[in-house]
Amino acid sequence: MARQFLPLYGILACLVNLISGTALTYKLAPNEKACFFSDVQQKGAKIAFYFAVQSGGSFDVDYSVKGPSDNIIMENSKERQVDAVFTAKEPGEYKFCFNNEMSTYTDKTVDFEIAVEGEGPSALLPSKQGTPPEQTSALEESIMKVSRDLSTINRNQKYFRTRENRNFSTVKSTETRIFNFSVVESGLMVCMAGLQVFIVRFFFQGARKGYV
Repeated sequence: MARQFLPLYGILACLVNLISGTALTYKLAPNEKACFFSDVQQKGAKIAFYFAVQSGGSFDVDYSVKGPSDNIIMENSKERQVDAVFTAKEPGEYKFCFNNEMSTYTDKTVDFEIAVEGEGPSALLPSKQGTPPEQTSALEESIMKVSRDLSTINRNQKYFRTRENRNFSTVKSTETRIFNFSVVESGLMVCMAGLQVFIVRFFFQGARKGYV
């Protein structure tokens, strides 16, 4: 019975080894530029790049992606979220940079993921002697469908996590502003009360001097 699932286990192991990714959370200080690197072994590999600003300022940051020859692949400013896939035209080290130099005092928290996937997964799938092509094809389609579904779930989770973090940051900022406004308002009320007492006492003291 276990032998029937050997091709399935082989396909799963191959797909797991086929994709390598890095998911990180980084806090960008004001006026800071941070770069991260990914080594691509083969030409034609698919590189998936995702990031989302979770907190800080207007939830935007400048970013750029450069190839091994220092050529610019992607670049833009004041982006809140990017989800892109591009093909590596040459093997080597790819550079992914985030720039917060536009901010003078606000930190930015950035979630990002860099995944490198080799092309032609079907050619790397293991085959077993005596296995009908229809069965192998059905297994491949099932695995690919599961992979697409998992990718969709992962994207939805990232989206809702980003929304949750941004809403929490907005609520926290609003709470801080309300507290500061309340403190200022209370101080103004105390100052107005003291000023009124001083004016009333001044008038009464002036009236008494007039009677004398």
